[in-house]
Amino acid sequence: MIALVQRVRGAHVEVHNVRVGEIGHGLLVFVCAEPTDDATVADRLVAKLLKLRIFSDEQGKMNRSVQDVQGGVLIVSQFTLAADTSGGHRPSFSAAAPPALGEALYERVVQTARATHPQVACGEFGAEMQVHLVNDGPVTIPLRLS
Repeated sequence: MIALVQRVRGAHVEVHNVRVGEIGHGLLVFVCAEPTDDATVADRLVAKLLKLRIFSDEQGKMNRSVQDVQGGVLIVSQFTLAADTSGGHRPSFSAAAPPALGEALYERVVQTARATHPQVACGEFGAEMQVHLVNDGPVTIPLRLS
């Protein structure tokens, strides 16, 4: 799975001008499943996200996780993270999982996160979404698990 993690002061996602997910400070996580991913990879991704130490401690060092700071997690599906632009100017998305698998793994990530963290919001798989955020830092971390 591919994830792009942003430390945010706040973020929300809208579908058809309706706010479907919102958090205060925490993590905005864009997630893309790949064809060889499975539930084990999705669970490992959630474990990594919740323990990722990208929040500052008293000395200003990135030494705290979203769990440590009691932050929120907003999870948004984004198949375009699998874009391959090596063949020209139009990206290919053939490295992304087929929609049924992508949706199942996205839902697994959301459910696992909700089972282990108190503040989890999400977007809507396959929808045209508008994501609003205030990036904190800015801190943006790419992750790839397989």
